[in-house]
Amino acid sequence: MQLLVAGKAHPADREGQAMIQQWVAFSRRDDVRGRVIFLADYDMRLTQELVRGVDVWINTPRRPWEACGTSGMKILVNGGLNLSELDGWWVEAYRPEVGWALGDEQEHGDDPGWDATQALALYDLLEQAIVPTFFDRDEQGIPQAWVERMRASMSSLTPRFSVSRTLRDYYQRYYRPAAEAYRQRAANAGALGREIAAWHHAIEQAWPALRFGDSHVDTQAGGYRFQIWLHLGGLTPEDVRVELYAEASADQPAACHEMHATPGATPDACEFVAEIETTRPAADYTIRVRPWHAAVALPLEEPRVLWQR
Repeated sequence: MQLLVAGKAHPADREGQAMIQQWVAFSRRDDVRGRVIFLADYDMRLTQELVRGVDVWINTPRRPWEACGTSGMKILVNGGLNLSELDGWWVEAYRPEVGWALGDEQEHGDDPGWDATQALALYDLLEQAIVPTFFDRDEQGIPQAWVERMRASMSSLTPRFSVSRTLRDYYQRYYRPAAEAYRQRAANAGALGREIAAWHHAIEQAWPALRFGDSHVDTQAGGYRFQIWLHLGGLTPEDVRVELYAEASADQPAACHEMHATPGATPDACEFVAEIETTRPAADYTIRVRPWHAAVALPLEEPRVLWQR
């Protein structure tokens, strides 16, 4: 087995520079010479050689310092396999048939005991799983189990973790909808654009006057009936969306239910009602108000929210 280490430290990162010095000194020891190599002057050109030439990409940051961890994605199309901390992209991508994983998906800070445990786990994976699989060859010299992992990694991960997929997602989910929204707002001499601008102005003017009135909760079979009066400050019920919101708990996901206006609203106040089926306590829910317009990207273009206190 040959271990290649490459990297750089920021000119102001003294700790990082010291770690690189330790690596260089280690690579020069007689008992590892030729098996452990430090590659200096790390840059994009060197990275190209690494990502298309290594068999296993080892990435062992302390969680949660992995960030996105895109370096390991770059080897997928070249048939390389990943051995990485369960953090960043690998916690989403990892399955036993496509690579190897370290860690328990928890954060342990700077605990030297956990570092030692992780080191032993790394050595064990290399010695007991990765190296034997790589060198287990058939009569034609082909490591069949290794090739199966390469195929599983390339076929299942490359379509998901690639620049092509990223650009496709951005185009389909953001760029194209944004372009269509612009065309709609610009049509008919900007009629919809002017309507949205007037709506924004109305929200800005009326929002400070918005306030909650009397509220009531009735327990009914399997759930609750929430009622609340909302003083709209000159807005209409169509200008806002009133919601029941509950945060996620240990055994329940977050929940959001729309409340609907009842007939008989006055120019100033309106009653909103929601009937929900749930096993959660009523106290888990808080009522909130958000601006609403079907043609506006919310909350991106209008982030205001008013919570019941």
